[in-house]
Amino acid sequence: MPDILRAAAPGSLLPHGLGRSYGDSCLNDGRDLIDCRRLNRILGFDESIGILRCESGVSLSDLIDVFLPKGWFLPVTPGTRFVTVGGAIANDVHGKNHHCAGTFGAHVRQIGLHRSNDGLVICNSDENSDMLHATIGGLGLTGVIAWADIQLKRVAGPWIDVESIPFQSLRTFLDLSSESNDCFEYIVAWIDCFAGKNPRGIFFRGNHSAERGKEFHPQRGPKVPFALPAWTLNRHSVRAFNTVYYKIQAARKSAAVVPYDSFFYPLDSIGQWNLLYGKQGFLQYQCVIPETNVEAVEELLDRIARSGMGSFLGVLKQFGSTPPAGMLSFPRLGLTIALDVAMRGERTLQLMRSLDEVVQQSGGALYPAKDARMSPALFEASFPCWRGFVPYIDPKMSSSFWRRVTGAQ
Repeated sequence: MPDILRAAAPGSLLPHGLGRSYGDSCLNDGRDLIDCRRLNRILGFDESIGILRCESGVSLSDLIDVFLPKGWFLPVTPGTRFVTVGGAIANDVHGKNHHCAGTFGAHVRQIGLHRSNDGLVICNSDENSDMLHATIGGLGLTGVIAWADIQLKRVAGPWIDVESIPFQSLRTFLDLSSESNDCFEYIVAWIDCFAGKNPRGIFFRGNHSAERGKEFHPQRGPKVPFALPAWTLNRHSVRAFNTVYYKIQAARKSAAVVPYDSFFYPLDSIGQWNLLYGKQGFLQYQCVIPETNVEAVEELLDRIARSGMGSFLGVLKQFGSTPPAGMLSFPRLGLTIALDVAMRGERTLQLMRSLDEVVQQSGGALYPAKDARMSPALFEASFPCWRGFVPYIDPKMSSSFWRRVTGAQ
């Protein structure tokens, strides 16, 4: 790794893991990527306190396979297990437990960071703490993470106690979140994006279960064999799906014990699920809006519904007040909405620009890890302190995203 960094031209490199970011934060158009997947060793584990040391190319899936049978789980996990530890740190990923656990980066105790001009730099709360703060959420631009020390959490097993509650207004969602925050570690809601300002949805809340009598089998689902024709995803088919899904979920028993993988990673069980959107693919849009501006959330949902391009994967979550773990961390106190929208050219981009207006005017932000088209102006509004991050960028690093939103060369 040091040889690669020394030999590279300025601004020519970017670390790359499993490539699960939805936009260009993990791309480096016309320049080079450093494939970090071979940095995949687990280096040590202190079972008395749950501190793990592993290389940055180890996937979250690998960690779960090794440590869940021993009674340990990830402190925070995103919606897919197929990301690397380095990617989870670089994007400071969040999960269903942000209100009580913060982001992934909040549980990173120490890292070893390869830098082209400094060699291997050890970063923790006492030594090079500013560099640690920059690397968490730093989009891979501060150097190549060699290894990381991560605090895992004790769990009883692979099961989750889940309650599902139908709701039919944004106010009801907020009330459910408020009453659930202290008693449930995991909180998230599916919303019907065609329902407008007062969305109906299903509110899910859960905790790790003490269930021990059931035999666990990993979830295995179908594989999408080919890209579906574009006409299969239209306002009528998605609206029908949302209606059926809501009715099925609302009619189910409200409490159940479910496998962890179906709760955290429902799409991971469907091979090549992205092909559902056809050859043009899709754009994911995730924003956060201050919780003091509920009217902006209602306006956002109304514009999505009126566009006729609502998603069948609409997610609504309330972020907690945990201070950001990184300089460019995305989560902040407020309501976050994430949805997948099939790419239909200018019509889709026009919807995105319309949503951007609401987000910017409300004092909200977009998530870089899921962005492919954010404007420099919206990036400035989302991360007004980004210039303070610039001195920590490794001189050999750059990315398509960073050049797009900052004008960097």
